[in-house]
Amino acid sequence: MDIKPIKSENEYTQALSRMEVIFDSAVGTNESDEADILALLIDDYEQKNYSIETPDPIEAIKIRMEEMGLKQKDLVHVLGGKSRVSEILHKKRRLTLEMIRNLIDKLDLSADTLLKDYPLAD
Repeated sequence: MDIKPIKSENEYTQALSRMEVIFDSAVGTNESDEADILALLIDDYEQKNYSIETPDPIEAIKIRMEEMGLKQKDLVHVLGGKSRVSEILHKKRRLTLEMIRNLIDKLDLSADTLLKDYPLAD
């Protein structure tokens, strides 16, 4: 087992290939231990080189609505009225603390995601 940090795209590709070979190794074997360590190294490389920005609060709301099959009308009681929902989803108005609390409960989104700042539409 020759484990070292992944520093290049070539090493990353090699690590992924090795992971495919040892992925289903029996627990407690050297290969299983290697897979655990390799997974951490691969994750570290991906975080540094392929990080994905988290969406702004409004995009996160829209994504969760789509996942849950919700329409704007389903958020009326959460955000405080039909026009208010439209204003929020079109970034004409900011989320209030009460709205954020309601969205955390209704959509199971994290407060960290909903508290991020975002630009309003012109």
